Amino acid sequence: MKDCRFEFDFTHWSELARNDPDAFEARRREVIREAIDHAAPDKRQRLHGLQWRIDRMRELAASPLSACVQMSQMMWESLMGEHGLLETLQQPLAAGSRPGPREPAKVIPLPRRH
Repeated sequence: MKDCRFEFDFTHWSELARNDPDAFEARRREVIREAIDHAAPDKRQRLHGLQWRIDRMRELAASPLSACVQMSQMMWESLMGEHGLLETLQQPLAAGSRPGPREPAKVIPLPRRH
């Protein structure tokens, strides 16, 4: 996996959105695509699907604030809802997923000091 670092400059993004909304949207999509492309391969399909949902929310919302509220609700649901992160963390490991017995540690004798 490649290292993906992105420095967020709020002033730059804010000015771009205000002065050239089309360029802002194009750059936003490019940054998101780069972030997904740098994610672990087994996570990319899920991230593409999640981004698709977010984009549809933004398109269908009555206002940017409405889209923000809907995305916030989606995040809370993924944290607190059924099969959410909180529930997952609170469940004990399933019997089949418990770590197996460990091999005994090999003790390395150290020379004694006199």
